[in-house]
Amino acid sequence: MSEEAAPARGLGEDEHRAWINLVKVLLTLPGVLESQLLRDSDLTLLGYMILARLSVVPEETLRMSEIAEMANGSLPRISHAVARLEDRGWVTRKVCTGQGRRFTTATLTDAGRAHLLASSPEHVTLVRRLVVDPLGADFVPIGDAVAKIVETLGLPTEVLKPGEEVAGRRPGD
Repeated sequence: MSEEAAPARGLGEDEHRAWINLVKVLLTLPGVLESQLLRDSDLTLLGYMILARLSVVPEETLRMSEIAEMANGSLPRISHAVARLEDRGWVTRKVCTGQGRRFTTATLTDAGRAHLLASSPEHVTLVRRLVVDPLGADFVPIGDAVAKIVETLGLPTEVLKPGEEVAGRRPGD
């Protein structure tokens, strides 16, 4: 005889309101951020995040699989996004071999770094206006709380600062 599944626990009134507001943000904010980036910088949000991530890792280089993990995307989707960045001269891709395996890396170019730096002020201003400033002192605690969801989803929670090592990888690997 199998155990019966516990009935789903419903959301209380406050939980329901909070959930609906969170869903509104999840569904709306990425589009608003991407619209600004496309208008001002000819970059998608994913493209911006790839350039930003590359800018803070050693040698400004990551394996395509690491970019896919960061973006929670499939390798084909990430490959397509990186190809668009490469077509614009903002990254280069290189096929590498190591430890009996073949992999592709993406490296930020000088032009990509310059484009990211030129794109950042307007983007950061919008992020500050829409998210950081309205939350004020609650912003960091909310970000820390959201990290628990990130963990539950099985995604890495670390954020690299310029020059930090990627866990388990040496520069150039």
